[in-house]
Amino acid sequence: MIWPEITLDFDKMTGHIASVARHSLREDIIDAAVDTFHRKGYNGASVQDIAEVAHAPKGSFYNHFDSKEALAIAALERYWERIRSSFAVLGEPQYPPHERLKRYFGLLTSAARTAEFRKGCLIGNISAEMAGENPALRARLATLLGAWTAAIEACVKEAQADGSVRRDLDPASIAAFLLNSWEGAVMRAKVDRDESALKSFQRVAETVFSA
Repeated sequence: MIWPEITLDFDKMTGHIASVARHSLREDIIDAAVDTFHRKGYNGASVQDIAEVAHAPKGSFYNHFDSKEALAIAALERYWERIRSSFAVLGEPQYPPHERLKRYFGLLTSAARTAEFRKGCLIGNISAEMAGENPALRARLATLLGAWTAAIEACVKEAQADGSVRRDLDPASIAAFLLNSWEGAVMRAKVDRDESALKSFQRVAETVFSA
């Protein structure tokens, strides 16, 4: 079965922030940090780079954040708002749970394609770059990845209940494998600048976990 794709541009999703007519300077800096960390990585992005994207004086950064690390955690939270908004697909009642899982990962593939496979996932990128160096970032990343896995697990449980996903594997293990594999695939897609790895992920996941 072909995995459906839903057009979604994470870069244009700002959750409740979109309803605010004018961001505060702090919000502008956070949005600029999401974009800059995504493009350049944590170590590659300087405070000056972020301030320039935010059209803010460099000195104003320290009026709002104690450190670059504090800003990175805020940027992860902002990015997480976008990820969390995508969970609606996992709970769409008009589709059976197995179909929801396929639609969800199709949505993530569509977002990667919209970004021309250049950015990857900010959570995955910072995990690869900083998890071994920064305990505060590592702790927050672990929490976010755990919550993301739990959202997928809830849908896997429903699919197991209706018999569309195999029941001989723990749903938490299936969910963790799906997210971990997708993170690896989106990283490979960033290297190859195409969707081959993401299509392979979808094909193998469908084959391995279908009942």
